Amino acid sequence: MPLINMPDFAGDVLEEFAARKTTRVDTPVIQPAEPFLDMAGEDLRRRIFLTESETGESLCLRPEFTIPVCIRHIETTTGTPKRYAYLGEVFRQRREGANEFYQAGIEDLGDTGIAGADARAIGDAHGVLTRLLPGRMLTVTLGDQGVFEAVVKALGLPAGWQKRLIQAFGNSEQIEHLLKRLASPNPVPGLDPEIVDLVSHGTEVALIARIDAIMEATGYSTNASRSPVEIATRLKEKLTLAETRLDGAALLLLREFLSLELPLSEASAALAGFADAAGLKLGAAVSRFDERVAALANIGLDLDRITYRAAFGRPLDYYTGLVFEISEVGPRSVLAGGGRFDRLLTLLGAESHIPAVGFSLWLDRIEAARQPSGGQGA
Repeated sequence: MPLINMPDFAGDVLEEFAARKTTRVDTPVIQPAEPFLDMAGEDLRRRIFLTESETGESLCLRPEFTIPVCIRHIETTTGTPKRYAYLGEVFRQRREGANEFYQAGIEDLGDTGIAGADARAIGDAHGVLTRLLPGRMLTVTLGDQGVFEAVVKALGLPAGWQKRLIQAFGNSEQIEHLLKRLASPNPVPGLDPEIVDLVSHGTEVALIARIDAIMEATGYSTNASRSPVEIATRLKEKLTLAETRLDGAALLLLREFLSLELPLSEASAALAGFADAAGLKLGAAVSRFDERVAALANIGLDLDRITYRAAFGRPLDYYTGLVFEISEVGPRSVLAGGGRFDRLLTLLGAESHIPAVGFSLWLDRIEAARQPSGGQGA
Protein backbone atom coordinates (compact mmCIF):
# COMPACT_ATOMS: atom_id res chain seq x y z
CA MET A 1 0.00 0.00 0.00
CA PRO A 2 1.30 3.51 -0.79
CA LEU A 3 2.30 5.66 2.16
CA ILE A 4 1.04 8.81 0.43
CA ASN A 5 -2.25 9.52 -1.31
CA MET A 6 -2.55 9.65 -5.08
CA PRO A 7 -3.15 13.27 -6.19
CA ASP A 8 -6.82 13.92 -6.98
CA PHE A 9 -5.92 15.11 -10.49
CA ALA A 10 -4.15 11.86 -11.43
CA GLY A 11 -7.12 10.85 -13.58
CA ASP A 12 -6.72 14.04 -15.63
CA VAL A 13 -3.05 13.20 -16.19
CA LEU A 14 -3.90 9.69 -17.38
CA GLU A 15 -6.58 11.08 -19.71
CA GLU A 16 -4.00 13.41 -21.24
CA PHE A 17 -1.57 10.51 -21.70
CA ALA A 18 -4.22 8.33 -23.34
CA ALA A 19 -5.16 11.16 -25.72
CA ARG A 20 -1.51 11.21 -26.80
CA LYS A 21 -1.67 7.53 -27.83
CA THR A 22 0.63 6.19 -25.16
CA THR A 23 0.70 2.76 -23.52
CA ARG A 24 0.65 2.92 -19.73
CA VAL A 25 3.22 0.72 -17.99
CA ASP A 26 4.31 0.09 -14.44
CA THR A 27 7.60 -1.21 -13.11
CA PRO A 28 8.53 -2.87 -9.78
CA VAL A 29 9.24 -0.57 -6.84
CA ILE A 30 12.31 -2.68 -5.97
CA GLN A 31 14.89 -2.29 -8.74
CA PRO A 32 18.45 -3.53 -9.37
CA ALA A 33 20.66 -0.66 -8.22
CA GLU A 34 23.50 -1.06 -10.73
CA PRO A 35 21.88 0.74 -13.72
CA PHE A 36 21.08 3.79 -11.59
CA LEU A 37 24.51 3.85 -9.97
CA ASP A 38 26.24 3.52 -13.35
CA MET A 39 24.11 5.79 -15.53
CA ALA A 40 21.95 8.21 -13.55
CA GLY A 41 24.60 10.67 -12.37
CA GLU A 42 26.12 11.75 -9.08
CA ASP A 43 23.18 13.92 -8.00
CA LEU A 44 20.74 11.01 -8.09
CA ARG A 45 23.26 8.38 -6.91
CA ARG A 46 23.74 10.04 -3.54
CA ARG A 47 19.98 10.20 -2.94
CA ILE A 48 19.04 6.59 -3.74
CA PHE A 49 17.70 4.30 -1.01
CA LEU A 50 19.86 1.16 -1.26
CA THR A 51 19.41 -2.34 0.13
CA GLU A 52 20.57 -5.90 -0.66
CA SER A 53 18.93 -9.18 -1.58
CA GLU A 54 19.64 -12.37 0.34
CA THR A 55 22.20 -13.27 -2.32
CA GLY A 56 24.02 -9.96 -1.96
CA GLU A 57 22.61 -8.28 -5.07
CA SER A 58 22.48 -4.50 -4.69
CA LEU A 59 18.89 -3.26 -4.89
CA CYS A 60 17.17 0.09 -4.49
CA LEU A 61 13.77 1.68 -4.19
CA ARG A 62 12.76 3.03 -7.60
CA PRO A 63 14.27 6.56 -7.75
CA GLU A 64 12.89 7.42 -11.22
CA PHE A 65 11.06 5.76 -14.10
CA THR A 66 13.14 6.28 -17.24
CA ILE A 67 15.67 3.51 -16.64
CA PRO A 68 13.06 0.92 -15.48
CA VAL A 69 10.79 1.69 -18.44
CA CYS A 70 13.71 1.27 -20.85
CA ILE A 71 14.76 -2.02 -19.21
CA ARG A 72 11.18 -3.28 -19.46
CA HIS A 73 11.06 -2.35 -23.14
CA ILE A 74 14.26 -4.29 -23.84
CA GLU A 75 13.18 -7.35 -21.81
CA THR A 76 9.78 -7.58 -23.54
CA THR A 77 11.43 -7.23 -26.99
CA THR A 78 8.77 -4.73 -28.00
CA GLY A 79 9.24 -3.08 -31.37
CA THR A 80 9.61 0.65 -31.95
CA PRO A 81 8.47 3.34 -32.22
CA LYS A 82 6.68 3.00 -28.90
CA ARG A 83 5.26 5.62 -26.55
CA TYR A 84 5.05 4.65 -22.89
CA ALA A 85 3.31 6.53 -20.08
CA TYR A 86 3.69 5.99 -16.35
CA LEU A 87 2.33 7.29 -13.07
CA GLY A 88 3.59 6.01 -9.73
CA GLU A 89 5.73 6.53 -6.68
CA VAL A 90 9.43 7.22 -6.68
CA PHE A 91 11.76 7.29 -3.70
CA ARG A 92 14.76 9.55 -3.20
CA GLN A 93 16.26 11.61 -0.43
CA ARG A 94 15.28 15.25 -0.70
CA ARG A 95 16.45 18.37 1.09
CA GLU A 96 12.82 19.46 1.47
CA GLY A 97 9.57 17.56 1.16
CA ALA A 98 8.71 13.88 1.39
CA ASN A 99 11.18 11.23 0.26
CA GLU A 100 8.32 9.34 -1.38
CA PHE A 101 6.31 11.17 -4.03
CA TYR A 102 4.45 10.63 -7.29
CA GLN A 103 5.86 11.15 -10.76
CA ALA A 104 4.19 10.76 -14.12
CA GLY A 105 5.61 11.04 -17.59
CA ILE A 106 6.04 9.83 -21.15
CA GLU A 107 9.00 7.99 -22.69
CA ASP A 108 9.07 8.16 -26.49
CA LEU A 109 11.27 5.35 -27.84
CA GLY A 110 12.40 4.72 -31.39
CA ASP A 111 11.06 7.74 -33.28
CA THR A 112 13.77 8.61 -35.81
CA GLY A 113 12.23 12.04 -36.47
CA ILE A 114 14.42 13.61 -33.80
CA ALA A 115 13.31 17.23 -34.08
CA GLY A 116 9.63 16.33 -34.16
CA ALA A 117 9.91 13.97 -31.20
CA ASP A 118 11.81 16.59 -29.19
CA ALA A 119 9.15 19.19 -29.92
CA ARG A 120 6.37 16.72 -29.07
CA ALA A 121 7.94 15.99 -25.66
CA ILE A 122 8.04 19.69 -24.77
CA GLY A 123 4.57 20.24 -26.22
CA ASP A 124 3.09 17.27 -24.32
CA ALA A 125 4.58 18.37 -21.00
CA HIS A 126 3.39 21.94 -21.57
CA GLY A 127 -0.06 20.76 -22.65
CA VAL A 128 -0.60 18.56 -19.59
CA LEU A 129 0.52 21.36 -17.26
CA THR A 130 -1.80 23.82 -19.03
CA ARG A 131 -4.74 21.54 -18.26
CA LEU A 132 -3.70 21.01 -14.63
CA LEU A 133 -2.92 24.69 -14.03
CA PRO A 134 -5.39 26.59 -16.23
CA GLY A 135 -4.66 30.25 -16.67
CA ARG A 136 -1.18 30.02 -15.16
CA MET A 137 1.85 31.48 -16.89
CA LEU A 138 4.40 28.77 -17.61
CA THR A 139 8.03 29.27 -18.60
CA VAL A 140 10.16 26.75 -20.51
CA THR A 141 13.96 26.64 -20.14
CA LEU A 142 15.81 24.72 -22.83
CA GLY A 143 19.41 23.57 -23.16
CA ASP A 144 21.26 21.34 -25.59
CA GLN A 145 24.07 19.05 -24.49
CA GLY A 146 24.85 18.24 -28.13
CA VAL A 147 25.67 21.87 -28.91
CA PHE A 148 27.86 22.12 -25.79
CA GLU A 149 29.73 18.95 -26.80
CA ALA A 150 30.28 20.37 -30.29
CA VAL A 151 31.77 23.58 -28.86
CA VAL A 152 34.08 21.65 -26.51
CA LYS A 153 35.28 19.37 -29.30
CA ALA A 154 35.82 22.29 -31.70
CA LEU A 155 38.17 23.88 -29.17
CA GLY A 156 40.54 20.92 -29.64
CA LEU A 157 40.85 19.81 -26.02
CA PRO A 158 42.23 16.33 -25.24
CA ALA A 159 39.55 13.62 -25.08
CA GLY A 160 39.90 13.35 -21.29
CA TRP A 161 39.14 17.03 -20.81
CA GLN A 162 36.23 16.87 -23.23
CA LYS A 163 34.77 14.02 -21.18
CA ARG A 164 35.18 15.92 -17.90
CA LEU A 165 33.50 19.05 -19.23
CA ILE A 166 30.67 17.12 -20.87
CA GLN A 167 29.99 15.19 -17.66
CA ALA A 168 29.84 18.50 -15.76
CA PHE A 169 27.37 20.08 -18.20
CA GLY A 170 24.60 21.82 -16.28
CA ASN A 171 26.58 22.00 -13.02
CA SER A 172 27.80 25.61 -12.98
CA GLU A 173 30.07 25.18 -9.96
CA GLN A 174 31.81 22.13 -11.41
CA ILE A 175 32.19 23.77 -14.82
CA GLU A 176 33.75 26.84 -13.20
CA HIS A 177 36.17 24.65 -11.23
CA LEU A 178 37.24 22.88 -14.42
CA LEU A 179 37.69 26.14 -16.31
CA LYS A 180 39.93 27.47 -13.55
CA ARG A 181 42.04 24.30 -13.76
CA LEU A 182 42.33 24.73 -17.52
CA ALA A 183 43.46 28.33 -17.01
CA SER A 184 46.09 27.42 -14.38
CA PRO A 185 47.20 23.77 -14.58
CA ASN A 186 48.63 22.21 -11.42
CA PRO A 187 51.15 19.33 -11.23
CA VAL A 188 49.92 15.95 -10.03
CA PRO A 189 51.04 15.67 -6.37
CA GLY A 190 52.85 12.66 -4.93
CA LEU A 191 54.33 11.24 -8.14
CA ASP A 192 57.92 9.99 -8.24
CA PRO A 193 59.93 12.57 -10.27
CA GLU A 194 61.55 9.74 -12.22
CA ILE A 195 58.11 8.46 -13.24
CA VAL A 196 57.03 11.98 -14.25
CA ASP A 197 60.18 12.34 -16.37
CA LEU A 198 59.60 8.97 -18.04
CA VAL A 199 55.97 9.87 -18.80
CA SER A 200 57.01 13.22 -20.27
CA HIS A 201 60.24 12.34 -22.05
CA GLY A 202 60.94 8.60 -21.91
CA THR A 203 59.72 5.68 -23.97
CA GLU A 204 56.64 3.68 -23.06
CA VAL A 205 58.83 0.56 -22.71
CA ALA A 206 61.04 2.30 -20.13
CA LEU A 207 58.02 3.60 -18.21
CA ILE A 208 56.38 0.17 -18.04
CA ALA A 209 59.68 -1.43 -16.93
CA ARG A 210 60.10 1.15 -14.15
CA ILE A 211 56.53 0.65 -12.91
CA ASP A 212 57.02 -3.13 -12.98
CA ALA A 213 60.24 -2.81 -10.94
CA ILE A 214 58.51 -0.61 -8.33
CA MET A 215 55.62 -3.08 -8.07
CA GLU A 216 58.05 -6.00 -7.62
CA ALA A 217 60.05 -4.14 -4.97
CA THR A 218 56.97 -3.19 -2.96
CA GLY A 219 55.24 -6.56 -3.34
CA TYR A 220 52.28 -4.82 -4.92
CA SER A 221 52.45 -6.85 -8.11
CA THR A 222 51.26 -10.07 -6.43
CA ASN A 223 47.75 -8.73 -5.82
CA ALA A 224 47.55 -5.74 -8.15
CA SER A 225 44.24 -5.17 -9.93
CA ARG A 226 46.05 -3.33 -12.74
CA SER A 227 49.00 -4.37 -14.83
CA PRO A 228 52.09 -2.15 -15.37
CA VAL A 229 50.80 -1.44 -18.89
CA GLU A 230 47.41 -0.28 -17.57
CA ILE A 231 49.03 1.85 -14.88
CA ALA A 232 51.36 3.46 -17.43
CA THR A 233 48.42 4.32 -19.68
CA ARG A 234 46.47 5.84 -16.77
CA LEU A 235 49.50 7.87 -15.63
CA LYS A 236 49.99 9.31 -19.10
CA GLU A 237 46.32 10.28 -19.28
CA LYS A 238 46.44 11.83 -15.83
CA LEU A 239 49.52 13.92 -16.56
CA THR A 240 48.16 15.03 -19.92
CA LEU A 241 45.00 16.28 -18.22
CA ALA A 242 46.96 17.97 -15.44
CA GLU A 243 49.32 19.75 -17.84
CA THR A 244 46.72 20.86 -20.40
CA ARG A 245 46.26 24.60 -20.58
CA LEU A 246 43.50 26.24 -22.60
CA ASP A 247 44.75 29.55 -23.94
CA GLY A 248 43.06 32.75 -22.89
CA ALA A 249 41.22 33.28 -26.15
CA ALA A 250 39.72 29.78 -26.09
CA LEU A 251 38.68 30.17 -22.45
CA LEU A 252 36.96 33.44 -23.29
CA LEU A 253 35.12 31.72 -26.14
CA LEU A 254 33.92 28.92 -23.87
CA ARG A 255 32.77 31.40 -21.23
CA GLU A 256 31.07 33.50 -23.90
CA PHE A 257 29.18 30.46 -25.14
CA LEU A 258 28.10 29.44 -21.62
CA SER A 259 26.80 32.97 -20.97
CA LEU A 260 24.28 32.80 -23.84
CA GLU A 261 20.71 33.19 -22.52
CA LEU A 262 17.97 34.52 -24.75
CA PRO A 263 14.52 33.75 -26.18
CA LEU A 264 14.51 30.66 -28.36
CA SER A 265 13.23 32.79 -31.25
CA GLU A 266 16.67 34.47 -31.31
CA ALA A 267 18.83 31.46 -30.37
CA SER A 268 19.57 30.04 -33.85
CA ALA A 269 20.91 33.36 -35.08
CA ALA A 270 22.91 33.83 -31.88
CA LEU A 271 24.55 30.39 -32.19
CA ALA A 272 25.38 30.95 -35.84
CA GLY A 273 26.87 34.35 -35.01
CA PHE A 274 28.92 32.90 -32.16
CA ALA A 275 30.29 30.08 -34.32
CA ASP A 276 31.20 32.46 -37.17
CA ALA A 277 32.89 34.99 -34.87
CA ALA A 278 34.79 32.24 -33.02
CA GLY A 279 35.77 30.38 -36.18
CA LEU A 280 34.27 27.16 -34.82
CA LYS A 281 32.56 24.54 -36.97
CA LEU A 282 29.59 23.24 -34.96
CA GLY A 283 27.99 21.52 -37.95
CA ALA A 284 25.33 18.90 -37.29
CA ALA A 285 24.70 19.95 -33.67
CA VAL A 286 23.49 23.41 -34.74
CA SER A 287 21.52 21.95 -37.65
CA ARG A 288 19.66 19.66 -35.22
CA PHE A 289 19.08 22.65 -32.93
CA ASP A 290 17.58 24.69 -35.81
CA GLU A 291 15.35 21.76 -36.86
CA ARG A 292 14.01 21.51 -33.29
CA VAL A 293 13.27 25.24 -33.17
CA ALA A 294 11.29 24.93 -36.42
CA ALA A 295 9.41 21.89 -35.09
CA LEU A 296 8.46 23.76 -31.90
CA ALA A 297 7.14 26.65 -33.98
CA ASN A 298 5.15 24.21 -36.13
CA ILE A 299 3.27 22.80 -33.12
CA GLY A 300 2.28 26.30 -32.04
CA LEU A 301 4.52 26.96 -29.04
CA ASP A 302 5.50 30.60 -28.55
CA LEU A 303 9.28 30.70 -29.05
CA ASP A 304 9.46 34.02 -27.24
CA ARG A 305 8.23 32.27 -24.08
CA ILE A 306 10.95 29.60 -24.26
CA THR A 307 14.39 30.55 -22.94
CA TYR A 308 17.52 29.00 -24.39
CA ARG A 309 20.40 28.86 -21.89
CA ALA A 310 23.62 27.47 -23.30
CA ALA A 311 24.80 26.38 -19.82
CA PHE A 312 21.52 24.72 -18.85
CA GLY A 313 21.59 20.99 -18.19
CA ARG A 314 19.82 18.49 -15.95
CA PRO A 315 21.54 16.35 -13.28
CA LEU A 316 21.23 12.99 -15.03
CA ASP A 317 24.22 11.56 -16.89
CA TYR A 318 22.24 9.78 -19.59
CA TYR A 319 21.08 12.90 -21.46
CA THR A 320 22.61 13.38 -24.91
CA GLY A 321 20.91 16.36 -26.58
CA LEU A 322 17.80 18.33 -25.69
CA VAL A 323 17.21 19.08 -22.01
CA PHE A 324 14.31 21.17 -20.71
CA GLU A 325 12.34 22.18 -17.64
CA ILE A 326 8.97 23.87 -17.23
CA SER A 327 8.14 26.09 -14.25
CA GLU A 328 5.34 28.37 -13.25
CA VAL A 329 6.26 32.02 -13.60
CA GLY A 330 6.85 33.36 -10.08
CA PRO A 331 7.43 30.48 -7.67
CA ARG A 332 10.03 28.96 -10.05
CA SER A 333 9.49 25.46 -8.73
CA VAL A 334 10.25 22.99 -11.55
CA LEU A 335 7.02 21.20 -12.47
CA ALA A 336 8.27 19.13 -15.42
CA GLY A 337 11.63 18.20 -16.85
CA GLY A 338 13.03 15.97 -19.52
CA GLY A 339 15.31 15.51 -22.45
CA ARG A 340 16.86 13.20 -25.04
CA PHE A 341 18.75 10.04 -24.05
CA ASP A 342 19.81 8.35 -27.28
CA ARG A 343 22.58 6.19 -25.81
CA LEU A 344 20.72 4.84 -22.78
CA LEU A 345 18.95 1.84 -24.29
CA THR A 346 22.14 0.55 -25.90
CA LEU A 347 23.96 0.89 -22.57
CA LEU A 348 21.13 -1.07 -20.92
CA GLY A 349 21.51 -3.93 -23.39
CA ALA A 350 19.43 -3.12 -26.49
CA GLU A 351 20.83 -4.90 -29.54
CA SER A 352 20.32 -1.91 -31.84
CA HIS A 353 20.37 1.87 -31.46
CA ILE A 354 17.05 3.27 -30.21
CA PRO A 355 16.65 7.07 -30.14
CA ALA A 356 14.64 8.22 -27.13
CA VAL A 357 13.21 11.34 -25.51
CA GLY A 358 10.87 11.85 -22.58
CA PHE A 359 9.75 13.93 -19.63
CA SER A 360 8.57 13.63 -16.04
CA LEU A 361 5.97 15.60 -14.09
CA TRP A 362 6.47 16.22 -10.36
CA LEU A 363 2.92 15.67 -9.10
CA ASP A 364 3.54 16.89 -5.56
CA ARG A 365 4.82 20.23 -6.88
CA ILE A 366 1.86 20.50 -9.25
CA GLU A 367 -0.49 19.72 -6.35
CA ALA A 368 1.09 22.52 -4.30
CA ALA A 369 0.80 24.92 -7.23
CA ARG A 370 -2.92 24.07 -7.57
CA GLN A 371 -3.63 25.23 -4.03
CA PRO A 372 -5.27 28.66 -3.67
CA SER A 373 -2.01 30.06 -2.27
CA GLY A 374 -0.01 28.56 -5.16
CA GLY A 375 2.33 26.77 -2.75
CA GLN A 376 5.96 26.08 -3.46
CA GLY A 377 7.28 22.62 -4.39
CA ALA A 378 10.10 20.73 -2.74
